Amino acid sequence: MFTASTILAGLAATAAAETTFGALVFTRHGDRTAKWFGNTVLTSLGADQTYNSGTFYRNRYIANGSDHQIAGISPDVVVPTQLYAMAPMSGVLYESATHLLQGLYPPLSSASQKLANGSSTVAPLGGYQYILVNGEDTNSPDTIWIQGSTGCPAFTTASATYMKDPSFNATVNSTASFYAQFDDVLGPIMGVSNISYKNAYTVFDLLNVESIHNETVASKVSADQLSQARTLADMHEFNLVYNATQNMRSIGGQTLAAQILSQMNQTVFSKAVAQKFTLMAGSYDTFQAFFGLTNLTAASVDFYGLPGYAASMAFEMFSTADNATFPANPNDDLRVRFLFRNGSDASNNLTTFPLFGTQDMDISYGQFVSQLGARAVKTLPSWCSMCGSTMAFCAAANATQSSSSNGGQAGAGSTSSSSSSGSKLSNAAAGGIGAAVTLAVVGVIAGLAFLMTRKRRSHSAPMTTNPNGLEKKTSGSLSGGSSA
Repeated sequence: MFTASTILAGLAATAAAETTFGALVFTRHGDRTAKWFGNTVLTSLGADQTYNSGTFYRNRYIANGSDHQIAGISPDVVVPTQLYAMAPMSGVLYESATHLLQGLYPPLSSASQKLANGSSTVAPLGGYQYILVNGEDTNSPDTIWIQGSTGCPAFTTASATYMKDPSFNATVNSTASFYAQFDDVLGPIMGVSNISYKNAYTVFDLLNVESIHNETVASKVSADQLSQARTLADMHEFNLVYNATQNMRSIGGQTLAAQILSQMNQTVFSKAVAQKFTLMAGSYDTFQAFFGLTNLTAASVDFYGLPGYAASMAFEMFSTADNATFPANPNDDLRVRFLFRNGSDASNNLTTFPLFGTQDMDISYGQFVSQLGARAVKTLPSWCSMCGSTMAFCAAANATQSSSSNGGQAGAGSTSSSSSSGSKLSNAAAGGIGAAVTLAVVGVIAGLAFLMTRKRRSHSAPMTTNPNGLEKKTSGSLSGGSSA
């Protein structure tokens, strides 16, 4: 949980004699319906939150007059080559990315076109600017870069060991009386026996969502109770996705690290001519895994907590000279700064924190690549091998890796992960060589078809209403689906 004292104590970024060349932002979704009910939906409040976040980043990186305006970026009209955005195809994350981009580049009503008959036209919705968001389906191999724990059996196994730790059972017992306070409110929904620290996030999520949207529940749950429920959820969820001695728990942070490096490298490779601003959207567990992986918890204990709705972290690339040209030696002369903003309210500052357990508020690009690269899983075959994944795309990836190890060459730009060197294919993922090769061919064809026909689907679960005003899902599970 991020507190006001942390924000005030943090060092806000300054812009004295600097030139910003690029920025990458990773955002959580805005306010949504509770995960317990399944098929979460972004609320109008959530849409506003992410739109406001986009406006915030527009004022920092895009708009004329900003001390941090990215050099050479178009201030009003979208230039597609200057932007890149990606998000999972899950509704709340994809929609949140879209709304943030709406705030980043709002409608341009002045961009009218004059016709031969003397009349003028403006694009629909007052000059709305359409920005492509690359949506990654769970069956797409590219989904691992922003949802690295999904479809990863080794993560599930590693994460579950927390429930076997003596400290877990001790916490379950010591918090039993606290959770019993919510039996009347949540019992009809999830069953009294399930209201405990074992389901800390589900309990908090239900209480939080309904405290925002349900007046009846809001009157029955105090601010102190909600705060304590969140603190317990903070601890529960962090332990599921990070442990210093168990590498697989933070797999989501490791693949995100690789994607951050890959996208920032696009900016550097083009000398900041292309991809000046990058947006990625992901879930709270990926944030927490990244927090642990990069030692941000040493900078503030609040990084053990859950990020708030529409929270975002930013990576700025800059030089310490005003109106500078792109550095000839970016490894030494380009600087990287990490910043975090825990929400989208005006009171939520964008605050600088040191990465990797150091005291340095910014480091050279070369140092950043070295430090983050050492923590990253950089290739699909590495992820498939580490996870023991049976995802369809892993059969093709494993076949390619097998071919390379037998004398073939790896694909352009591929990099072996230091955390997975020497690992073998799992039996489940590899199968027979002939079957893998066949699946590789089928995977390529299916991938092409997928890219041409990809579309977002949404479903709604039937609901009923109970006396407390909470909606009850007619069928569901405590897991609530993937983290978001």
